[in-house]
Amino acid sequence: MPRNQRNIPLSVILISLSVGSGLALADTTKDIEDALKIGKDGAVKIDTRYRYENVNQDNVINTVNGRPLAAQPQTANANTIRTRVGVLSPSYQGVQGYVEYEGTHVLQSDYNNGRNNKPNYSTVADPDWNELNQLWISYSGVPDTVIKGGRQRIKFDDDRFIGNVGWRQLETTFDSVLVTNKSIKDLTVNVGYIGHVSSFTATNEDIRAPILNVNYNMGAYGNLIGYGYWLGYTQPDTTGRTGQNSKSNQTYGIRVINPEKPSKKFMEHYSPLYTAEWSIQQDYINSPVDYTANRYNVMGGLRAYDHYDFMAGMEQLNGHGLNQTFVTPLGTNHAFQGWADLFLVTPKDGIRDVYGSIVGRFMENDSLAVTGTYHAFSDDTGNINYGKEWDFQAEKKFGKHYSMLAKYAYFDNAQGKTGFNSGATDTQRIWVQGNVNF
Repeated sequence: MPRNQRNIPLSVILISLSVGSGLALADTTKDIEDALKIGKDGAVKIDTRYRYENVNQDNVINTVNGRPLAAQPQTANANTIRTRVGVLSPSYQGVQGYVEYEGTHVLQSDYNNGRNNKPNYSTVADPDWNELNQLWISYSGVPDTVIKGGRQRIKFDDDRFIGNVGWRQLETTFDSVLVTNKSIKDLTVNVGYIGHVSSFTATNEDIRAPILNVNYNMGAYGNLIGYGYWLGYTQPDTTGRTGQNSKSNQTYGIRVINPEKPSKKFMEHYSPLYTAEWSIQQDYINSPVDYTANRYNVMGGLRAYDHYDFMAGMEQLNGHGLNQTFVTPLGTNHAFQGWADLFLVTPKDGIRDVYGSIVGRFMENDSLAVTGTYHAFSDDTGNINYGKEWDFQAEKKFGKHYSMLAKYAYFDNAQGKTGFNSGATDTQRIWVQGNVNF
């Protein structure tokens, strides 16, 4: 059980309230939007996000003897502000460009961010850093086609395989070429190549990665998606997985999901929610060992009165030993298998996540969303009980440009501290944040 923690600092509450007080300027929002426009479709873009994150951990495992460490990590308190400023040029003859700065300023640094030499604290992966986040040029002169080259944000489907890790203060962007074609009705084809990754931890990795994602819109029946990702890392691993280039893999999969806004209803007020997905992964360029691993992702539920979602599902990533696990190194992994972030890298015996989730949307325009999720974790056979987790979130949006969020995660390691996974320790995380985005 995590130790008793300090109360959330008063400064956090005051800053959060100050963000909310800015909402009194709602009447001037249109004026701000107009002031930021450049020509017909260009604009200055501004995104500022304040966040307080608290991490309280206990029973961290010694990987040598499988017992809790004598000196447990100190409670982490991170106060940070992330700022992005970008300029989108007006399009001319189908050509458009974008450049964006991103920086995270640390107000309170009582945490281990991986770069600040504070290993005695729990980890919050938000380093103090400034960078060129995006710099790209696109061309849309070919009918139903957009060609974009440069450093850019890429997000496919639910971000499980290719995503920007938008939850963290810094994001992941890709030096890449991406071609999007919609010349066939209801079919979107994305094909590209990634040559470099600028990650959310302020690290850089070279990669040779062709990517393919094909999405067919089946109307009221949802979307049918097929994909192939060939991730060939050319440098030593930087994620803590033992071995050279251990993240290299080739993945193929197929996915069926319900429409974003389900239109099929039964008993007048209910709509089905569903996901069915299978993926297979194998070794690829520079992998240290040969392996094959599968992933299964299924979910079923219903939407009631267009305001309440009830879902239950299972995601399983198989594992057959060190460097032989199904991994998603370019995915937004925080969104999966618990917000406590203890399974960002698949354990050597794989992982099975059985979960249930309830989402409620309230107030005008569903501006308040409340989510609660329960997870039960085990290895991919179900024989080893990893633990359980409760996650809760409330997000309030104020128009298009302002939002506030409170979020909580608690993971309980049910293993009796046996060290099945050195990262799986009793963990409590609390977040409070405010965001302004134009």
